[in-house]
Amino acid sequence: MSRRLTAIFAALLTSAATLTAGLPASAAISCDTATSGGSTFYDGPSASYKYDARFSNSASIPNLSTHTPQGAGTWYNWDGTGKNLLLVASYRTGADSQIYGIDPSTGATVGVVAIAESHVGGITVSKGWAFVSGQGSSIRKYRLTALRDALKAAGTPYLTQVGTARDVAASSFIGSYGDSLFSGSFNSEGRGIMYEYKIADDGTLTTVAGAWEVPTKTQGLTVTTNHFIYSTSYGRTNRSNIYVVKRGQKDLDAAALSCFRAPSMTEGITEYNGTAYLVYESASHLYGSDPATLNVIPRMHKATISSLTSLVP
Repeated sequence: MSRRLTAIFAALLTSAATLTAGLPASAAISCDTATSGGSTFYDGPSASYKYDARFSNSASIPNLSTHTPQGAGTWYNWDGTGKNLLLVASYRTGADSQIYGIDPSTGATVGVVAIAESHVGGITVSKGWAFVSGQGSSIRKYRLTALRDALKAAGTPYLTQVGTARDVAASSFIGSYGDSLFSGSFNSEGRGIMYEYKIADDGTLTTVAGAWEVPTKTQGLTVTTNHFIYSTSYGRTNRSNIYVVKRGQKDLDAAALSCFRAPSMTEGITEYNGTAYLVYESASHLYGSDPATLNVIPRMHKATISSLTSLVP
């Protein structure tokens, strides 16, 4: 995560502390760190046996020499012919952010689109719109028809958002399920908060009352029928964690959950056709050449959703 965001995160932490003032006190959650100690399919030391047994290599992420990947999303039938895309949002300080369309069946990058600069911590698709984390605590929206045309065009065309960005409680990460969008805060010192927003046909977001408590250092989220799956990380020298949480309880301590260790610097996570795809920022130009980076991972990693949700039946 970029140091330039320190001030922004400080503001988010203040907001999160206010929003969670009424929630019960947090207890420590234990994450499984057991490792076989053997070789891995990725650079650096093994994170945990549970991770290594479930995940494997997937598509390469483009433009790591210029941009740092963050959010991940899924777009079914993106071109009207039944083909599907994984979407990865990536940032560069002082330059346009980018959205990559990656074919999950081949791993090929089918297009690159430029958008206005932001940290783009989350991206998701629902009801004809792509929603992307904007500046501060905001969410931008883009028409899927316009994004489709831009991905098909040569070069790296620029795509303008529709209307003004929607200010929300926090937009460090974004996920969606049906007509619900979930957006929450990154908090390096304690648990964050997440709100649900109902998505109208015109892309308007209406807040659903009541904050969800989310794990410390949450960077990414994917939502299934019965579970939230969170990617959490902070720092190039630290391992990450994957949390699988049974939906229903807004209080994390009251929820059924499982947590296990993952390689360093996880970011967005998305579900496509029963498979979870996890993004890493560790191989970008900011971190890949730093010997302190624990695991340098230039590819997405993938695991079956069932192998994760079975941890919390």
